[in-house]
Amino acid sequence: MNTLKKNRLERAGSKIGGASEFLGLRAEEAELIEVKLALAGAVKELRQKLGLTQAELATRLGSSESRVAKMEAGGRPVSLDLLVKSLLRIGAGSAEIARRIRRATPARAA
Repeated sequence: MNTLKKNRLERAGSKIGGASEFLGLRAEEAELIEVKLALAGAVKELRQKLGLTQAELATRLGSSESRVAKMEAGGRPVSLDLLVKSLLRIGAGSAEIARRIRRATPARAA
């Protein structure tokens, strides 16, 4: 959002913030969502890199096309476990998965 629009909205009494503030998420909840979205994006990216359709990926995973679509969207019923297993099954290594997670989350103070 550009600065002029933000200032105009704030002057009108609107609160400006991120999704975490709007939803009242704790820091670890917001971070978990970021991790899930990063892994979901990795599934889609790797599928496309392999030249697979969602139906073809579903066959490889022993799943359904709708489940793959939900995975790629970071859908609520999709677990982190399923995302990681799917990435491993289609060729992503643990180092690649860890790199995706690191990119998605800010460094924490010890």
